[in-house]
Amino acid sequence: MGGVNVRTGILGGTFDPPHLGHLVLAAAARHTLELDRVLFIPAGDPWRKAGRRVTPAEDRLDMTRALVEGVEWAVVSDIEVRREGPSYTTETLEQLARDGGDWWFILGADALADLPHWSHPERIISAVRLAVARRPDETDGVITPALQAALPGIEARVDLVPMPRLDISSSDLRERVRDGRPTQFLLQDAVRAVIDRRGIYFDGDEDPGAPPL
Repeated sequence: MGGVNVRTGILGGTFDPPHLGHLVLAAAARHTLELDRVLFIPAGDPWRKAGRRVTPAEDRLDMTRALVEGVEWAVVSDIEVRREGPSYTTETLEQLARDGGDWWFILGADALADLPHWSHPERIISAVRLAVARRPDETDGVITPALQAALPGIEARVDLVPMPRLDISSSDLRERVRDGRPTQFLLQDAVRAVIDRRGIYFDGDEDPGAPPL
């Protein structure tokens, strides 16, 4: 999947559902870092969401495929969906990096701040570089003293990606579908078609404790 001269971005997530904000983030990283491609990797069994309701992995995988349909530089990987047990980002990134090439894990500044609480974060920054989205209203530095103390040397592994602010969240989109409100220009039409065809999010059993994804 890799290659000596291939520059690849990795955008992982629950993708429940995937939306245009995910595409914009991937496109921004591709432009800034001159990536050859971006892998979209839906989590199979996201360990950090244990106990919360998550749409079946195959549905999220198919929605993600619909999201990137026709985007020549975007590739959907089922590496975590195929893996048994909880999905750990560390294992996925190490497995991909072994194929060679240059790899960037794409994430937001909020996720970067939370990185020390992930499973084996020191192995993440050893395996790949971090492409961190920075929005115009985020004026503080993304590499905080607390982050440097928790993960020494992380500042040398981060590349910043300018990113416009888009107020789109998967949790809001789930509620919009459930309530019959419009999703046009927030969801790709192809993604909405998968949702409608399979009846995803229509049962109204939204987890009230789930944060925006």
